[in-house]
Amino acid sequence: MTTPAAPSAADPVPFSRIKIRVGALVFCESEVALIRRDRPDSVHYTPPGGNVEPGEDLEAALWRELAEELDLRPDQAGSPELLWVVDQRVSRPGPTPPPRKLHLIHRLHVTPEVRETLAAEEYDEQPGGGYEVGVVEWVDHRRTADLPIFPLIGPALAALPDPHAVVADAALPAVTDDNYVWV
Repeated sequence: MTTPAAPSAADPVPFSRIKIRVGALVFCESEVALIRRDRPDSVHYTPPGGNVEPGEDLEAALWRELAEELDLRPDQAGSPELLWVVDQRVSRPGPTPPPRKLHLIHRLHVTPEVRETLAAEEYDEQPGGGYEVGVVEWVDHRRTADLPIFPLIGPALAALPDPHAVVADAALPAVTDDNYVWV
């Protein structure tokens, strides 16, 4: 009988690396900008944003992502307000173990005039070349409870009494293999 080799200290362990993702709920009155991704077997939405680069300031990362995905500049919106934090520990396919990811979801507001100048599509560069096109969709925040939004913020977003409402607790439930299946 052969005994399996014990994992070595060099073997990566699932969720042993931590990544930080900044995102923004960009409101224009009661509507919020979400990026819709149409895939062969699914459709899901994400708030504009992305991973923080090593050594990058969090707010600088947020503005970089908003410029890349929406063509939004700091002078076109109010100051970002940290709204929610979501801890993600979800298994995913691939050769490397999944990281633990902390999503820092901010809230911003733009005027209808600024909204008209923002991008309608977002191009996400894929490994090996090419792009996945995301459609920027403006959705009434009160109708997001059942949308497939990642991270799982739809119910909390829909529960906001208004886009400026004070949020008492920034921690939303963790996203794990128990409540989410990777798409």
